[in-house]
Amino acid sequence: MKRARGYHMSPPLLAGLRVLEMTQVLSGPFGGQILADLGADVIKLEPPAGDLARAMQPHFVGDDSVYFISLNRNKRSVAVDLKRPEGVELVRKLAARCDIVLENNRPGVLDRLGLNAADLRNENPRLIWCAITGFGQDGPYRDKPAYDMIVQALSGGMSMTGEPGGPPVRAGIPVGDIAAGMYAVIAILAALNRRNATGQGETIDISMLDCQVAILTYQAAYFLHSGKGPGRQGSGHDSIPVYRSFTGGDGQDFVICAVTEANWQAVCRVLGDPALAADPRFATARARYDNRLPLWAHLEDAFKARPAADWVARLEADNVPVAVVNTLGQVVADPQIRHRGMVTELVAPDGRHARVMGGPIALADAPPAATRFPPRLGEDTVEVLQELLALTPDEVAELECKRVVKRSA
Repeated sequence: MKRARGYHMSPPLLAGLRVLEMTQVLSGPFGGQILADLGADVIKLEPPAGDLARAMQPHFVGDDSVYFISLNRNKRSVAVDLKRPEGVELVRKLAARCDIVLENNRPGVLDRLGLNAADLRNENPRLIWCAITGFGQDGPYRDKPAYDMIVQALSGGMSMTGEPGGPPVRAGIPVGDIAAGMYAVIAILAALNRRNATGQGETIDISMLDCQVAILTYQAAYFLHSGKGPGRQGSGHDSIPVYRSFTGGDGQDFVICAVTEANWQAVCRVLGDPALAADPRFATARARYDNRLPLWAHLEDAFKARPAADWVARLEADNVPVAVVNTLGQVVADPQIRHRGMVTELVAPDGRHARVMGGPIALADAPPAATRFPPRLGEDTVEVLQELLALTPDEVAELECKRVVKRSA
C-alpha cells in the first residue's frame, strides 16, 4: 500500500508546537522544513530584504528562487528589522510564545542584538534554543565564517572524494548543511522528549564541522586504527572490491554491490566466465581485495560487451544488487520515486507552482493533506503579530510605517 508522506498527516505529529526559525539559506531552513513537514507551526523570521536564498540564481518562480522554494514549504514568513530596538523587542516577545528557536547566525550575532539564548530561556524556561553554526559556540574556529564546502574540506570528506590521483571533489549534495539540519532536528526532538517529562528547555549547539566529522564513521575509524588515510575513493569502496561503478558497452554507467560470496559467484555466472570464478587471485574476498586492480581491469573490459541495461537485467535476475547511475531526469521519472510520492507539486493560491523533492518520512495511518507553498517575504507578518502578540491592526500599521516590520505586497 502506498503510504502518506510525513507532511501528509492529520493531525500532524508535531501539532501544537511553535518554532521561531531565524535562519537563512540551507542548514537552518532544511531543519525548519522537516519540523514544518511534521506539523509544527514554523514562523520564519526574515530581515526586510528577505532570506538570502530568495535571490539565489539561476531559477525563479515569481520573485523567489527555486532554491528557496525547495527549503521553505509549510512555513509562515514574518519580516522584522532587527537593527531597530522595536524589532528586537518584537522578536523577544515572539520567542516567549514559542517552544523552539532555531537559528543559524554566526556566534555572538544575536547576543549583540540583545537576543541572548540564556536571557530568553530565563523568560521562557520551556524554550528549546537550537543554534547551528559552522564550528560551534566555542573553540579556536568559533568566529570563522563557514559554508558547506568549507566544512567538507576541513572534515576530510573532500580528501576522500574524487578519482585516485585526481584533485579533491566537493560532494554534489551539500552534505555539511544537510547533516547539520538533520542533527539539529534530532537534538530538538530529544530535548522535547525530556521537556515533556521535566518541563525543562535546552540550549543546543550544532556545529556543521562536528556533524560532517561524525558521518565519517568507519573511514575515520580505519585511520584511527591503522594510521593510514583512505585517499580518494573514486566510484568504489575501499573495503569491498566489487562494490563500484562500471561502464556498459553503450557508455551508460551502472553500479554493482557484490558484497557476499554468493554475489561474486553470480557475477561470474552472468559474465559466463568460469575461469574468473576459478582464478586463485579472486577465489576469496581477501584475495579479490589484494588483487583488486587486475580484477577491476578484467571486469571493466568484460562489461563493454553489452549495454548497461542488459547487464543490470541479467545481474538482477541472479539476485546481484545492481543499478544504473541515474541522471536527475531519470530520478524524477523513476517509477519507485513516483510511487513513493517523492516528487511534490507545490501550488500557491495565486497560481504559482513548483515541483520539489518531498519528505521521506512515511506514516501508515496518515491521510493525505495539501502542503503550503513557501511564503512570500512577510506574507504572514500581520497574521502572526495579531495572533501571537495580540497587536491591533493600527499597531501593526504603525510598526510598518516605521519600517520595523514588513508585509508582502
